[in-house]
Amino acid sequence: MGQNDIMSTAEDFADQFLRVTKQYLPHVARLCLISTFLEDGIRMWFQWSEQRDYIDGTWNCGYFLASIFVFINLFGQLSGCILVLSRNFVQYACFGLFGIIALQTIAYSILWDLKFLMRFCRTLWAQP
Repeated sequence: MGQNDIMSTAEDFADQFLRVTKQYLPHVARLCLISTFLEDGIRMWFQWSEQRDYIDGTWNCGYFLASIFVFINLFGQLSGCILVLSRNFVQYACFGLFGIIALQTIAYSILWDLKFLMRFCRTLWAQP
């Protein structure tokens, strides 16, 4: 069996696989893109009190405001994920998820975390 036969068989297999899975690939791709937000939103649901206590302890804003922050975070992430997956208002959902990232960057003091910034800069500089 020559190299051309192996390549031809592989191409035929890939072509048949794509024909079968073509309708599912956009949904899988969208799920992969929003998986971090989905996981974070679900984790916030199950760790509500820990998240609220962390925000209250970090910002000394009180139980009520910390709860509001966690709710906005939770609702923003899960609703953005649902909108992206359902392909409704995708542009607005992406803007909302970007806003959640900005909110978390400030609230969780990521912006001033030197270790995080160095890791981020190293990732940027490593790009070809």
